[in-house]
Amino acid sequence: MISIDEFKKIDIVVGKILSAEKIPDTDKLLRLSVDLGEVAPRQIVSGISLYFPDCLELVGKLCVFVANLEPRTIRGFESQGMILAVSGENGEFSLLEPNSTIKVGTRAK
Repeated sequence: MISIDEFKKIDIVVGKILSAEKIPDTDKLLRLSVDLGEVAPRQIVSGISLYFPDCLELVGKLCVFVANLEPRTIRGFESQGMILAVSGENGEFSLLEPNSTIKVGTRAK
């Protein structure tokens, strides 16, 4: 369990996926370029490739991201955040996608 004060530290923000590509020699990893409403896009590495055999279908999607994780290098690529998704016991999977009227850079309150 975490306190509400700890939860409030998480910077949850709406972003738009600008590009997506499979990381060579991996089964699950995609490299995403994401607009979080900042000066420059962020690179985010995510293990969601199995759910998106054609990763280009991700381009243009609005999704929810954690923006204040410490950067982490995964297979030689720096990841500067995390895309949020859910998966069920029977293999169901869904990215967390806001309503299309929500603007890029909108933060959770």
